[in-house]
Amino acid sequence: MTAMPVQRLAADPDQPITVQSVARSHVGMVRAINEDRVFDCPEARVWAVADGMGGHAGGDLAAQAVVDRLRTLTSGTRAIGFTDLLVALGQANGDIRQRNDRLGADAGATVVAAMIDDATAHIAWAGDSRAYRLRDGGLELLTHDHSMVQELVDAGLLTADRAERHPQSHVVTRALGVDDDPRLQTVSASLKPGDRLLICSDGLSRSLAMGDATGDPIETLAKTMLANALARDGSDNVSLILIELGSC
Repeated sequence: MTAMPVQRLAADPDQPITVQSVARSHVGMVRAINEDRVFDCPEARVWAVADGMGGHAGGDLAAQAVVDRLRTLTSGTRAIGFTDLLVALGQANGDIRQRNDRLGADAGATVVAAMIDDATAHIAWAGDSRAYRLRDGGLELLTHDHSMVQELVDAGLLTADRAERHPQSHVVTRALGVDDDPRLQTVSASLKPGDRLLICSDGLSRSLAMGDATGDPIETLAKTMLANALARDGSDNVSLILIELGSC
C-alpha cells in the first residue's frame, strides 16, 4: 500500500480531541540487544519509534539520539509544531553522523515520528519504520517504505507478497545518520474520535495481519500485537506505540 496525503478534517471546537497512548518494546527472540527506542509523550502529542542499525557500532545509541532530541524538544513550555519536530529529527541525524565520524562507526536509525494537531496526524519517517491508521476494524498503511525491496515493488519487478520474504528485505535506502540530508518524507492523515494510530518498527510490521486491528482496549491490543510478532517471527527487535483519539 502506498501512503497518500489525506485531507485534514478540522476538530469540532465543542468536542476537544483527547489522546491516550501505550508503548511497548521487546528485544525479540534472537537478538542480544534491543536497538529500538520509543518516545511516548502524549502530553505534547509527540511520539516516535526509532530502529537502530549497526549492532555493536552503536545502533542503539543512534536510536537513543532520536529520543534525546525529542525529549529536549518537548521539555520546554513553548508550543511546538510539526516543523519543530522535523528540525529535531534533523538534529538527531547530525548527532549520529558526528558520533560516527568521531568513532569511525556506521550506525544509523530508521524512524517514524508523529505529532497530532487537532484532528490531524502529521507523520515523518525515513526507512521502513511505519505508521498505520486503525479505523472500524481496518488497518491502513500511511507510510511508504524506503527500502530496496519496495523500490522493486514500485518498479513492478517484485510482488508485495514476495517482498516480505526477499533476502534483502532488511536493506533500507534512507535512515538517520547515513547522509547529511536525512531525506525525511512526510504525510498528514485525518483522524476522528475512536481512531487509532499505530507507529512501529519493522520487527512488528513484518508479521502484522489485517485481523490484528481489533477493538480491544489499547493496552490489551498493544500486548496482543507484541505477542503475535514474537510468535510469528521474533527474529528482530519489536517496538510499537498505539495512540487512540477520543473526545471529551
